[in-house]
Amino acid sequence: MAIQYFWRHPLAEQVREEGRTQERQEMTLRVLEWRGIPVSDAVRERVLACTDFDQLEVWGQRAVHATDAAELFAGE
Repeated sequence: MAIQYFWRHPLAEQVREEGRTQERQEMTLRVLEWRGIPVSDAVRERVLACTDFDQLEVWGQRAVHATDAAELFAGE
């Protein structure tokens, strides 16, 4: 029973959310790198500092079509 309780605990949910956020940050940067698009330190720091999962989703989608890493932040 204790194991089931832990997975429902708010701390467990926070840990899972942080993991999903970190995965999204890393994937956004990887997509750019796989596509051969240079990623500046400023872009890398901004992506890694973002904890808004929805914003990271937008940036991840933009990374698929961007020709420059700065395009992630277009219009912001």
